[in-house]
Amino acid sequence: MQTSDVVIIGGGVIGCSIAYHLAKRGIPTHVIERDDIAMGSSGACDKAVLLQSKNPGIHLELALKSVKMFPELQKSLDTDIEFFNHGCMIAIQNEEQWRVMEGFVERQRQHGLDVKLLDRDQARAMQPALSEDIVGSTYSPMDCEANPIYLTLGLYRGAKKHGAKFSLGTAAKNIKLEKGRVKSVETDSGEILCKYVVNAAGAYAPFVGKMVGLKIPIVPRRGQLIVTEPVAPLIHGEMNCARYITAKFRPELLGTDEMAKLGVGLSLNQTVSGNLLIGGTREFVGYDKRTTHKALRAILQHAASIVPALKNIHVIRSFSGLRPYTPDGLPILGEVPEVPGFIMAAGHEGDGIALSAITGKIISDIIAEGKPADDLNIDMSKLSLARFREVDVNEFWQSHNCHGNAF
Repeated sequence: MQTSDVVIIGGGVIGCSIAYHLAKRGIPTHVIERDDIAMGSSGACDKAVLLQSKNPGIHLELALKSVKMFPELQKSLDTDIEFFNHGCMIAIQNEEQWRVMEGFVERQRQHGLDVKLLDRDQARAMQPALSEDIVGSTYSPMDCEANPIYLTLGLYRGAKKHGAKFSLGTAAKNIKLEKGRVKSVETDSGEILCKYVVNAAGAYAPFVGKMVGLKIPIVPRRGQLIVTEPVAPLIHGEMNCARYITAKFRPELLGTDEMAKLGVGLSLNQTVSGNLLIGGTREFVGYDKRTTHKALRAILQHAASIVPALKNIHVIRSFSGLRPYTPDGLPILGEVPEVPGFIMAAGHEGDGIALSAITGKIISDIIAEGKPADDLNIDMSKLSLARFREVDVNEFWQSHNCHGNAF
């Protein structure tokens, strides 16, 4: 039988970040991953490390703290994570969107984000590929980007370098308790005695929670993306649209047409190799990770209305991933008092890459010191599982097209 202070279930960017931060402290850590590193959502997303896509309040505050940690990761990890600080623009297509974004921008400014509104000419001067039909855009020089697969692999290699152990192709089958407290994790390769279990299983976190009798209000939210052939530089930095922000936080405002049902909004960035990543959708379709012709066509139609040059570029492939969505759009972080030793680190929705650094720091602080470092100044009650006490988790699952047996 193996032993470890901490067992982390999930080898995505969140699990690897936590392992990296724990291993740097010298805390024995063992990561269990049923597939391979970055095989889930961390390997099925774009490269945005955005601040503008975060709600003003603790959401944005976490992202601001996290992004400040990326330059050090770029230096200290053995893998080039392709971290760049090139800023982001959010295209605005009509006057109604302009009014909504005015208020959103002002609230973000009050929480420390450097962001402003640009009229059409100013926006097109910065991004000549933008359509003449736009009304304007937002712009923040603080938005960044990183290669999500390289980031996850870099954290994995860094964690191993500092002594963390990884069991890949290994599934967690059960979590044993002793007098209500975590005792061990049973895997299909044997049992691991431990003091803490970290649930970093993303969209599959409810199944891990069920092992200790917890109902976790997380459901998968599918995002479909398109990859084009490599082309000469077309855009600089990241580009989103006002629909993207609305689809994320207030999808009911998009209407009832097919594009609204799919949650289509533009996310556009260009890789170091020149490929364009074009997204995306926000769909509640259970654990279905297939791409669909209907959605891909809607994504391209919308993207071309903002960047017309896309009409002349060849698509080479498409893929999708499952975002772990919670009722309030915030992750669930911290130890669950009802099950001492069981720690949540899931529910980041589409923000896992951006919030990976700060999540690793928070969870490692909790395990090592019992709470996040004082200088982080984080109200953990806003991120705890307890905030969902009044949520009917079964109804939440069913209403978002999850009809499996998690509960």
